[in-house]
Amino acid sequence: MGRGPVSGCAAAYGRIMRDDSRLPTSPGFWRSPLRGPWFTSVLGLVLLLGITVLFVTGLVSYAAYNPDLSPVNDKTPDKGILGFYLFSWPTHPHWLYRLDQGVHVTLGVTLIPVLLAKLWSVVPRLFTLPPARSVAHALERISLLLLVGGALFEFTTGVLNVQLDYVFPGSFYPLHFYGAWVFFAAFVAHAVLKVPAAVRNLRRAREEGELRPAPEPASARELVAPHPDPPTVSRRGALWFVGGGSLLLFATTVGQSFDGLRRTALLAPHGGADPGSGPNGFQINKTAAYAGITAAETDEGAWRLVVAGPSGTVRLSRAELSELPLHSSALPIACVEGWSTSDQWWRGVRLRDLAALVGYEDDPPDVLVESLQRRGAFRHAALRANQVADPRSLLALFVNGEPLTPDHGYPARVIVPAAPGVLNTKWVARMTFGETR
Repeated sequence: MGRGPVSGCAAAYGRIMRDDSRLPTSPGFWRSPLRGPWFTSVLGLVLLLGITVLFVTGLVSYAAYNPDLSPVNDKTPDKGILGFYLFSWPTHPHWLYRLDQGVHVTLGVTLIPVLLAKLWSVVPRLFTLPPARSVAHALERISLLLLVGGALFEFTTGVLNVQLDYVFPGSFYPLHFYGAWVFFAAFVAHAVLKVPAAVRNLRRAREEGELRPAPEPASARELVAPHPDPPTVSRRGALWFVGGGSLLLFATTVGQSFDGLRRTALLAPHGGADPGSGPNGFQINKTAAYAGITAAETDEGAWRLVVAGPSGTVRLSRAELSELPLHSSALPIACVEGWSTSDQWWRGVRLRDLAALVGYEDDPPDVLVESLQRRGAFRHAALRANQVADPRSLLALFVNGEPLTPDHGYPARVIVPAAPGVLNTKWVARMTFGETR
């Protein structure tokens, strides 16, 4: 049977849409001579490795918060089966979180030019007609839309959080966590479909000694411009340009993790000189003013630490804490935004010694730590038993030989090896051993 008038008109309209080079649905609309399987394949393989590292370090960072220990630590409720991999966060090596989150944030920022170049290289595919040629092609298009949307969402929310200027509605933690799983699922599906072709493209280019390998029937028609403009730069030159952008972002971000290079971290919120000078002159995230801490409630005559456990409750002034056995630990501060300090020299009472005061002489349990903080997240935090038992875990009273300043948690703060900065609670008011819920 012949086509009816409606289907014939639709077919004619489709041909007009594809032939009109003024519309993005037409191959003639895309004129860059740089697009092609080789260029896209190189960028894709770089992202394959980079995004895999980003995903793994992100999951590890989430596990570091001990989210299955206590609701006060868990900013992603109802994670269900997505929390299958969670494990008890270790305290060795003491720089573990500093390394993991530094890699996660710095690599994420560094990959932004690669991601944008990759999206630019495949943008014609988003406008190809018909939208789906088969069920398999429809599934591929859906995975591509999820991949592009997920990538933009994850990188955007991550950068905004790093810049301490988070503007998305809702909490960063659940949005970034669930978004990561959606994005990575689409990423894996896309990789399974495209990595074999990308490897073939690169191998063919190397064997033929040129940058324009023989095109694959479907994908190349969607990427290569049928009537390209004259080239102004080679594809290798374009890759050098993308790589240079990534190198620039790396150089202006990585310094946030190193005291001597902090002034080079122009794109990081904790770049520039360390705040103040002297023993307390190192980076902070929340100031006492931001947290709503007043001088009256932290005055040495008024403040008391409440320590609770099965044998009762103990109230200790700062002077009484100073009379207990004091110990020292060299530990860094490392935060989710990717910045960290070098090891600072902390001095205070071991957490396990405080546990012993309220009935836990041998095996200290988990502990719930409560702060005087009035604003912001993590006013309470739970620590695992292994973190309490570590001899380097302290309720610190001094840092680098001097009393803590208000911004660093005076009168007392927690410091634990390998823990995220928000679990190193400042302005501690109460510690309840054996209770984390």
